[in-house]
Amino acid sequence: MFQDKSSAGIKDRPLTNRFSWKMACPLLPDRVDAVARIVRGALRRERYFRDRCNPFDLPDDILYERYRFSFEGLLYLSELLEPYVANVTHRSRALTVPQTVCLALRFFATGTFMYAVGDAENLSKNTCCKAIHKMARALSDLLDKFVIFPGHLALHAIKEGFYALAGFRRVMGAIDCTHIPITASLGPNEADYVNRKNFHSINTQMTCDHQMMVTSLEAKWPGSVHDSQIFRESQLCRKLEQGLFSGVLLGDRGYACQPYLLTPYPDPGAGPQTLFNVALAKTRVRIEMTFGVIKARFNCLRGLRMAPERACRVIAACVVLHNIAAIQRERVPPVDTPPP
Repeated sequence: MFQDKSSAGIKDRPLTNRFSWKMACPLLPDRVDAVARIVRGALRRERYFRDRCNPFDLPDDILYERYRFSFEGLLYLSELLEPYVANVTHRSRALTVPQTVCLALRFFATGTFMYAVGDAENLSKNTCCKAIHKMARALSDLLDKFVIFPGHLALHAIKEGFYALAGFRRVMGAIDCTHIPITASLGPNEADYVNRKNFHSINTQMTCDHQMMVTSLEAKWPGSVHDSQIFRESQLCRKLEQGLFSGVLLGDRGYACQPYLLTPYPDPGAGPQTLFNVALAKTRVRIEMTFGVIKARFNCLRGLRMAPERACRVIAACVVLHNIAAIQRERVPPVDTPPP
């Protein structure tokens, strides 16, 4: 009279999920699980486990995005800096040379907080701090080997390179200063670091060649010091006064005009003086472009959160890395070219 629900046909039961299929098809549970695994595998990206002892185990695009160097450049830096940054012991999971190099380059490239760099590499803040300053000290010790005046090329080749830009003769370099912001406890000398733009900085003087390689560096002066004073107190000025180099530098109006340092006319008249200023501006813009490339490549120079002594060492390290990148023909980051 009444139909028993327990004896109702299996076909009348709703099949809403995988468990219903198992109940309806008790002989096919393994086959259903296999199909489900195939579907999940097609929708899920395959996981890739990176070898943490080998930070170079990534494509070149990712390496450049994180460290501003390709695999060949990172390998060159590791071989170059191994005598300076290698740990004496391998106990307590000491960092390898590639790990130390990549850790410091990640900070130089991003300029973020050290604890953030440590979180990205699964390391503590103290470990990051030690590795970064060890790298900065090693690179600053190599400054005289990679930053050479008038440059790595012959002097006549540098003059020809500058002449090809705007027809300006006898140019062996362009000179200017840039302010590197600094945020730290400066103590009783805090007022010395306030520049004309009303923020704390290190006033850094550089010269460059026509290929935007840095040829001299002065990174030790507070932001309140004028550009011309930095040049007068520099070793480069003394060498030029002694006549050790045959050629001229090009500077802006912040410098005094000298036989070895040419600056634009303050009030140029129509004709040759205007043409002189135009050619000088088109040639001297190389140093402005160099500043842009260095700061785009190493974002830490847009604001350093450390004491002045360490900040100057980091600036020198970034300049050395910039020249190494130019020698290794690394990719140049996109930079907004300033008008001549």
